[in-house]
Amino acid sequence: MTEREKKDLGLWHDANFDAELLEARRRADALCAAYNALPPGDAAGQRDLLRTLIPDLGEGVTILAPLWVDYGVNCRIGDGSFLNHGAYLMDGAAITIGKRCFLGPNCGLYTASHPLDAAQRALGLERALPITLEDDVWLGGHVVILQGVTVGAGSVIGAGSVVTHDIPPGVVAAGNPCWVLRPITEADRIRP
Repeated sequence: MTEREKKDLGLWHDANFDAELLEARRRADALCAAYNALPPGDAAGQRDLLRTLIPDLGEGVTILAPLWVDYGVNCRIGDGSFLNHGAYLMDGAAITIGKRCFLGPNCGLYTASHPLDAAQRALGLERALPITLEDDVWLGGHVVILQGVTVGAGSVIGAGSVVTHDIPPGVVAAGNPCWVLRPITEADRIRP
């Protein structure tokens, strides 16, 4: 079994020294660097590079530079989503961002973990588990989502939170580690 096959199955694999995975990350790095270097007004150039980097990109998605991904091909971003400056999608496993999601500046979605044992970590071992943001999720600035986490539809994660476990739909959650503060209710609606 190749290291890529192990990675795709969520198994421990050699992420640091395997030639195939290194080349895939080099390709993604080059595409990110090109995207990040484009002038802000070059909408056509941005769209073309994003579609190459992230083939499963919805309509009306806005991603402000800089953007960084590990592979890009493991990301799915739904229609109308917005990623503010500094997003890092560490997509060793699938990262699914639903429709109309908002990610504040400098958010990180990290699918990977490494062994706690230093000798095993030095071997380049990694395991990646998927992350899912369901539709209409809002992450405040500097939010970190760790591997294997799902954030339920319509939930809001407060700025600076570190999300280590699943968050249910329709709640406000915050903290390090992140925990549910309360449900989002009719009282939260803005009344003009």
